[in-house]
Amino acid sequence: MLKLYTNTNFLNEEHRRYVFPLLFDLYFKKNKKLNQFYTLVDDISTSNIIVFPVSYEQFLKHKIEFLELTQLAKENQKPIWIYSSGDYGFTNYIKGSYTFRLGGFNSKMQASTFILPSFINDPYLKYIPQGFSELKKENKPKIGFVGHANKGLKKYTKELVNHYKFQIKRNLGKIIADHQPFYPSSIKRAKYLYKLKSNNKVTTNFILRKNYRAGVDTELQKQTTSQEFYDNINENLYTFCMRGIGNFSVRFYETLALGRIPILLDTDCRLPFSDTLDWHSHCIIVKDSKISIVEQVLNFHNSKSEKEIINIQKNNRLLWENYLTRESYFIKLYNIFKEYE
Repeated sequence: MLKLYTNTNFLNEEHRRYVFPLLFDLYFKKNKKLNQFYTLVDDISTSNIIVFPVSYEQFLKHKIEFLELTQLAKENQKPIWIYSSGDYGFTNYIKGSYTFRLGGFNSKMQASTFILPSFINDPYLKYIPQGFSELKKENKPKIGFVGHANKGLKKYTKELVNHYKFQIKRNLGKIIADHQPFYPSSIKRAKYLYKLKSNNKVTTNFILRKNYRAGVDTELQKQTTSQEFYDNINENLYTFCMRGIGNFSVRFYETLALGRIPILLDTDCRLPFSDTLDWHSHCIIVKDSKISIVEQVLNFHNSKSEKEIINIQKNNRLLWENYLTRESYFIKLYNIFKEYE
């Protein structure tokens, strides 16, 4: 069992939304299964790992407590776990630390950086009550997508202005985040989707929104559009996934949760447990190269038998259950860090 030490004064309702996800499950939810692998201790000398209680961006605002915990880790020679929240995330250079973040650029991130999945609720519990079932392989790959994909000068200008606003706040120190080049995600997404839609070698089933989450306001509208979203993933063997503001895709994990096959545009992404999981056996990772995206999809689809396609769907659902839920993720993480016991 790994013994974790943290500043528990931050584990309260005021900081609840910023708490390190594992601490949230141990302290607020009292997760019994995770308590078989982790426990919180009051004595730092008996601990195995020190955990920043809240996200790096929030904890840094409390400089006395931040410096105190960092110094304690140094004096006691304990590794530090750091949660960097938000779309961008932040690279720190604290010696002996491990960072947990949603996204970032694989080529620029340290080996000590772990990617967190987007922790979502099981879609089958609310949206697909009939449960998991496999789709048969068809002659043409059937690709689905529901979401924000819009193009045009007005949209480009709006995204550029938002990018510069963010960069100004970042440069002034009001936001703690890594630098990221301008990436008009909705416009680029629309470009790739239209390429797929115009090619008769694949079958597409797209619902394109002009605004994020269709710009809906009421709970009924949210329920309706969410149902359309999950129905679309469930009804199509493949779903096109690519990054948004941050360099990661929530849709990628939602597709795996439903046991379907993501088509992930590689934008220098790092995926969870990439050192041990063969992600190419679970999804199509396409590159913007001389070989068109359609040809890359066809190469994958045509190389698989119907039985293999069915097995991939089963394995993707199991992958989500066993690696990508909050509980399963931190159990797998324990196996990486148990040497510190």
